[in-house]
Amino acid sequence: MFTGIALGMGAISSIQPAGGDGLNLKIKTGFKLSSPQVGESISVNGVCLTATEITTYGFCADVSPETMSRTALNTLKIGDKVNLERAISMSDRLGGHIVTGHIDTVGTVRGKRALRGFYEYEIGVEREFMRYIVEKGSIAIDGISLTVNAVGDGWFNVAIIPHTAQITTMGLRNIGDRVNIELDIIGKYIEKMLSPWIDKLSGGRNPDKAGRGIAPDVSNSGIDEEFLTKYGFLR
Repeated sequence: MFTGIALGMGAISSIQPAGGDGLNLKIKTGFKLSSPQVGESISVNGVCLTATEITTYGFCADVSPETMSRTALNTLKIGDKVNLERAISMSDRLGGHIVTGHIDTVGTVRGKRALRGFYEYEIGVEREFMRYIVEKGSIAIDGISLTVNAVGDGWFNVAIIPHTAQITTMGLRNIGDRVNIELDIIGKYIEKMLSPWIDKLSGGRNPDKAGRGIAPDVSNSGIDEEFLTKYGFLR
């Protein structure tokens, strides 16, 4: 579990084949790893990876074929900068939001605008994921906890403060770059819990009841305060 508050950046120092279509990454950190443990979880550009070897200023991690196919880690090259965050402990401050390190989709930078040290980015994503992205909600881009400023048809906008631009890869992103996107997990769980009622109202035609696909538009389906009270969601 992470919060989306990066410790800083590291750099890819080695990329080696591992287990078929997987990779082994060696990452040099820009900071000292205190009390490191082999087997601990470390977020690399938002992807939760297991440290298989740790030194004072670096670690190694295997990337499975599944992770390669679903994230932007497959675009990394030697020398590339990556955002790093170690897993939180129960006594840590939750400075960002709840981030699992499990990537939902890969987005593309569609626009970048500099504003006196600040940046605004427009990120394009597949439309099926837009239902989880809400204005002023939280989202993780390459493992960085950010606030959504605006949403549109297949895109959303975020602002980057100078500090975040300096200590993470967000300040280095340009139009066309691919970025890892983790959606707010709370919204996904709410949709999952509501899916039996959504399925009932849609006459059994809910393609999302297995936890995947696009949920139907229920804006005119009868889900209102009376419905939620009747089925125990409100009291």
